[in-house]
Amino acid sequence: MYDVLVVGGGPAGLNAALVSGRQRRRVLLVDSGRPRNAPAAEMHMFLSRDGFSPAELRRLGREELSAYPGVELVEDTVVSVAPTADGFEATLARGVTHRARKVILATGQVDLVDEIEGLAERFGRGVFHCPFCHGWETRGKALAVLGRELPQVMLALYVRDRFSEDVVVCTDGHPVPEPAAGRLAAAGIEVRETPLVRIEGEEDALRLVFADGEALERQAVYHRAPTRQHSTLAEQLGCTLLADGCVRVDEFQRTSVAGVYAAGDTARMEALPDAVTFVIAGAADGARAAVWIDQELFREDAGLGG
Repeated sequence: MYDVLVVGGGPAGLNAALVSGRQRRRVLLVDSGRPRNAPAAEMHMFLSRDGFSPAELRRLGREELSAYPGVELVEDTVVSVAPTADGFEATLARGVTHRARKVILATGQVDLVDEIEGLAERFGRGVFHCPFCHGWETRGKALAVLGRELPQVMLALYVRDRFSEDVVVCTDGHPVPEPAAGRLAAAGIEVRETPLVRIEGEEDALRLVFADGEALERQAVYHRAPTRQHSTLAEQLGCTLLADGCVRVDEFQRTSVAGVYAAGDTARMEALPDAVTFVIAGAADGARAAVWIDQELFREDAGLGG
């Protein structure tokens, strides 16, 4: 019986395992090895690691966990988690089952990138989803904002205000949402509604090719793709999901299911309008979840109640 099962080996899961291991908890970390930010060459806004490789951060995190004998890391996928009389039972893809008293879901999200030729291959490398994560590197460049939903289109106003005066909105064959049209025009932002055929080239030398044969040369593209949960475990367990698909958590990272916590971009508090998907925020969520799980386990074992 493990004290804590951590599902997901990104910044949130790794930090949760680290904090728990340092408190001499017995921890099982299961990682499928498919992180959301795998395409990105750099991460930002992580103090002392600005511009660092996300893959290298994960490698170092795993290496640090090896110093704590109570932490076990397994490369596999958790396909189901079910409550038991004394905790939870998890089944892995290869058929092995494990039991744990508490669960931390750090399974993350998946970006549902538009089906335009060449777009997915450049996501995280020339095509970016977040101006906080990548805006500084695109300052003063020729930019495009790709999308047709109101939040996607309105992103152009923010990018125009913060980073570049040369911004073009591409709606891929859809009309600009009415609330945005006047604002874009007032800001001097060009709109192209012609369908996109493909995106070519590399970062700083991208070429957007339209159905009418015209092309637009850009140095970077912003595309805030919709997301879905990477895993169905939260839904299986009956955790409350918010309208955007994030798992609802409280200030302790607790879900609506007793004994189940969630951390990283898989979850958010209901009071927030959106998930904060920074690497450092995920790591902080993982630490917070581990601290309060440790205290919950301590109270249970000491007979202190809730």
